[in-house]
Amino acid sequence: MAIEIRPVTRAETKEYLRVLPFVNGLPQEEPEPSAWYAGQAAWPPQVPATEADLVRYVDEVQSDWYRPQAAFVDGTIAGASGIVSVQVTIPGQRQVALGGVTSTGVLPTYRRRGLLRKIMTAMLEDCVQRGEFLAGLSASEATIYGRYGFGPATFQHRWEMRRTDAAFRDDFEDPGSLKLVDASVAAEVWATLHEQVRAVRVGEISALPGKWEGLASAGLPADGTGPAHHLLHRNASGEVDGAAVFRLPWSLDPAQAGALQVSAFEALNLAAYRALWGLLTDFDLTNRVVAARRPVDEPLRWMLTNSRAPKITRTRDNLWLRILDVRRALEARAYAVADVLVLDVADDLLGSNGGRWRLDASPQGATCTAVSGESADLSLSVADLGSLYLGGMSAVVLLHAGRLAEHTAGAASRLDALLRQERAPYNAVGF
Repeated sequence: MAIEIRPVTRAETKEYLRVLPFVNGLPQEEPEPSAWYAGQAAWPPQVPATEADLVRYVDEVQSDWYRPQAAFVDGTIAGASGIVSVQVTIPGQRQVALGGVTSTGVLPTYRRRGLLRKIMTAMLEDCVQRGEFLAGLSASEATIYGRYGFGPATFQHRWEMRRTDAAFRDDFEDPGSLKLVDASVAAEVWATLHEQVRAVRVGEISALPGKWEGLASAGLPADGTGPAHHLLHRNASGEVDGAAVFRLPWSLDPAQAGALQVSAFEALNLAAYRALWGLLTDFDLTNRVVAARRPVDEPLRWMLTNSRAPKITRTRDNLWLRILDVRRALEARAYAVADVLVLDVADDLLGSNGGRWRLDASPQGATCTAVSGESADLSLSVADLGSLYLGGMSAVVLLHAGRLAEHTAGAASRLDALLRQERAPYNAVGF
């Protein structure tokens, strides 16, 4: 069996695409309600791509922002994946390049032959050669990507609330205005709004080309009902400072009827946040609201007279991070306090990335130096370092889970203090 790992030519792109699950209409997600899907069913299945779809996909695969990689077995493409070139906001509100792993699949008849590991190694090495010190992905299963050095770094909640429980603590006079608009207006607004949000939100991803063009059909429920409605908030000066996408799907089952499903929501300030949720949680002829892909530190519950009203129905990891260059990654981000720690990092896939690193960090900046003669304060895997990097995971929790080894008493707490962020990292869009 001859195995070759390499990018595909334009002539090979259709064969490459036919390996990917979404092209074949095969499952891409766990068979249960997702944290980023507001419907009651499991994540909707995909319809197999048409020939017209494949022609369009070929142009995308061969674009400058997509880097395909394939595994050829005896000349046949048996496995495929790709990297999209995006940016992620890291602590310090700095946007850095991220190699986004996406569209991954191995034909069922070629599984358990190490093809995915070979593809992943080739893609990560490509990222390193391009100067990207971070890679990321969204995992369809939680058991796959830790072996390649990825760790979950951002999380999402899915929650629902009865309309009768959505009473706010204080009266609110909106200085701005709310308006329902069509999809074309919303698409223009969301493009600008997302750029404003990602400039300050740790963990947020830049949108792929064409992201907002399909806004009207994005996140369609499994039964195909419920067109998207677009709600905007403008401040007193007429500038858009918040938006939401919601659906009101019809249901034959009275138990499922009357649910307003929020699939996207952004607000730049408290007034827009309060006004948008005020309408969405008290919409006429509904009995409850279901919100998907929400941050784990959503402040809404603390605005209500009944803080128990929002019931979390799913928590899910979203962005998984992979540190490709420990020194550059640790020097790039900002730190909350001043401290010096020596970290012993294990990296089974990119051997030169592992080793012992001395991190000398403060709010003014950081240096990270490879050391061999110093004792380590903490030992951890590169995957766990990825989970910690944005400040959304606790080193103390990982210590008590047996994932970290503490060689200096209190080192895990000190690392948490260094990495701490005011808000939990969060990304509303993916790739």
